[in-house]
Amino acid sequence: MCVESDGCEIEGCSSSDEVHTLSRSMSTNLKSNPDLHPCKPGQKFRAALLRCRSPTAAAGILSFGNVLNYMDRYTVAGVLLDIQRHFSVSDSGAGLLQTVFICSFMVAAPIFGYLGDRFNRKVILSCGIFFWSAVTLLSSFITKEYYWLFVLSRGLVGIGESSYSSISPTIIGDLFTNNSRTIMLSVFYLAIPLGSGLGYILGSSAKDAAGDWHWALRVSPVLGMTAGALIFLFVPEPKRGSADQPGGRLRTRTSWVCDMKALGKNRSYVFSSLASSAVSFATGAFGIWIPQYLFRAQVVQKTAHSCTEQPCSSKDSLIFGAITCVTGLLGVVIGAATTRFCRQKTERADPLVCAVSMLGSAIFVCLIFVVAKMSIVGAYICIFIGETLLFLNWAITADILMYVVIPTRRATAVAFQSFTSHLLGDAGSPYLIGLISDALQESYATSVLWQFLSLGYALMLCPFVIVLGGMFFLITALFFLDDRDKAEKQ
Repeated sequence: MCVESDGCEIEGCSSSDEVHTLSRSMSTNLKSNPDLHPCKPGQKFRAALLRCRSPTAAAGILSFGNVLNYMDRYTVAGVLLDIQRHFSVSDSGAGLLQTVFICSFMVAAPIFGYLGDRFNRKVILSCGIFFWSAVTLLSSFITKEYYWLFVLSRGLVGIGESSYSSISPTIIGDLFTNNSRTIMLSVFYLAIPLGSGLGYILGSSAKDAAGDWHWALRVSPVLGMTAGALIFLFVPEPKRGSADQPGGRLRTRTSWVCDMKALGKNRSYVFSSLASSAVSFATGAFGIWIPQYLFRAQVVQKTAHSCTEQPCSSKDSLIFGAITCVTGLLGVVIGAATTRFCRQKTERADPLVCAVSMLGSAIFVCLIFVVAKMSIVGAYICIFIGETLLFLNWAITADILMYVVIPTRRATAVAFQSFTSHLLGDAGSPYLIGLISDALQESYATSVLWQFLSLGYALMLCPFVIVLGGMFFLITALFFLDDRDKAEKQ
């Protein structure tokens, strides 16, 4: 016998006596109560939904939504060359697409963080997914005379995706704790490289299959709306802090101003957010420009021809997308396993693992621009190793936040970390790299070799930023234990 929250008896349960609630609490050996009454059909359906709302299933659905979130974001990058030819825009104009997307994303993040700490989170997530899916679908019908409208549509998509990225990790944080939370957050953040890589693959494959790049923007919206429905039906809304303090009481929720003051004084949070900005800077620039850079390298080596008419070659986007998927999987798995092992040696394992991976990544990122002049295969090998090390820290950074920030402040913390990492990172890096490349090309605009070299010189900014991020993680390690203890006491 199972008992719903309104006291009705549910048929068809196991022989063991259980009480199921949305917050996963249960009690055994419940005796038959004469006050219980048979459930109505609607109540039975609701109870069946509750049984499907296990923490693991919820984390899986949220991870699936995150895959789609990033897949939609990088579908445009997979057909960027075609977009440039269709709308007749320069490198800086193409980089503006990602910059507008990220700017709207980061501006909306603090708003959704505030809402996520105070209102029903799964309703906000579902509405956000339906919104960006609809806008992406409609943007595929914009004609070439209205490039400004296409740019605006990417800004609107950024607002919708911001709601998801700001709020969904906090639900996982309230469903799990300790190593279980590390594993589930690793799965969730695996969606970033996996979705990014699938975005390249989906964009390129849909374009090749249909013979028109517009179809690259018409597949992910259907999947997005499906994910929105699954979240609304099967993802629970756990009480904030229920995993951290089962049976306990949390302090009264504070004002937004008080939350921001506390986060500003949290040194581990501040420096890990700055380190996250360095990661965003590099990944944002790479996601847009590396396929282009490798294509130009092949033109210089005379193994490919410049694109003069659509559709352009998608081979480099496909390969880079596949590499991103594999390195994302390896990076997140290796990061989680390494952190769990190192926690047995030191309690500062989380930020230290991130720092070492960042510094190692910078070495191989530098080698990309040295090797690409001679060997495309060698460049791909350097990309593989460099990305694996860079992706190592995504889930760990989120876990650091969960340790040093109290539950009722986490959505705000995630949102503001997203804001700062995008503001200082990938909001400007694609456009900045394109702008530097254009400036370097001015004197030799018709030179194929100089087009390749100028983009490479611009991208050389990335490894220096990655090293800076590693330094910020080392500083985080100095304050991590003190900030974690303060959060536990609160």
